Amino acid sequence: MSRFSGTDSYVATAELELAVNAAVTLGRPLLIKGEPGTGKTRLAEEVARSLGRPLHEWHVKSTTRAQQGLYEYDAVSRLRDSQLGDGRVADISHYIVKGMLWRAFEDDEQSVLLIDEIDKADIEFPNDLLRELDRMEFYVYETRQTIRARHRPIVIITSNNEKELPDAFLRRCFFHYIRFPDAATMTSIIEVHYPGLKRALLKEALEAFYRIREVPGLKKKPSTSELLDWIKLLLAEDIPPEALRQGDGKSSIPPLYGALLKNEQDVHLFEQLVFLHRRANRQP
Repeated sequence: MSRFSGTDSYVATAELELAVNAAVTLGRPLLIKGEPGTGKTRLAEEVARSLGRPLHEWHVKSTTRAQQGLYEYDAVSRLRDSQLGDGRVADISHYIVKGMLWRAFEDDEQSVLLIDEIDKADIEFPNDLLRELDRMEFYVYETRQTIRARHRPIVIITSNNEKELPDAFLRRCFFHYIRFPDAATMTSIIEVHYPGLKRALLKEALEAFYRIREVPGLKKKPSTSELLDWIKLLLAEDIPPEALRQGDGKSSIPPLYGALLKNEQDVHLFEQLVFLHRRANRQP
């Protein structure tokens, strides 16, 4: 059986690789948590690409119901067609819309199924999927047929911790928390996206980035994706490394900070800290 070991465009830690492969071996959903921007959603795409498997993506919203992952019966279209005298109304299967679980179940090979941001939905949403994820089958009442998975898909579920998930659901998952990358891992990530980046710029950008993340009271700490956007802008504007240094790095806001700080509260907080630092330095 193929094993996941990262890809040329996705840097996975040894712990994350182990978690993916453990979930596959156990045949259990892999529940991934971590800060926004740490690559939770991207993981499913890269697992599918690495293993050469089809990918089905189910992006959950606050209004999403578990039933939509199985199928939906389009009664409105059937009623309209019956009024128009369409002969298809005799076959109800024409009005069954397959959900992402159904599509994954009917694949001729093992596929990857992403259930993204499961914590956005109603609290009962995870429990409503327990039987289907356990037994890999479900019943279609309108057509009186049981849909069984030809191959157990690799199920990757992401959560941003917006609400607690039910214990019964958690027991059925293999859990992994993606820790925010340290400087060494972040360097590897940056080198994947910007090969050949000058070491001086990389060093100063990373130091400035982690200094911002360490500012106490930030409402939203900048993420990996925001760092990559910032570096892209630094390169596009040809910002020199010394412009990021500014002496001890605390006496000014870094250039193009709008890629890193995403709300006025954090910008104001940072400006206050800069002001206090400058005033402290002016005092004898």
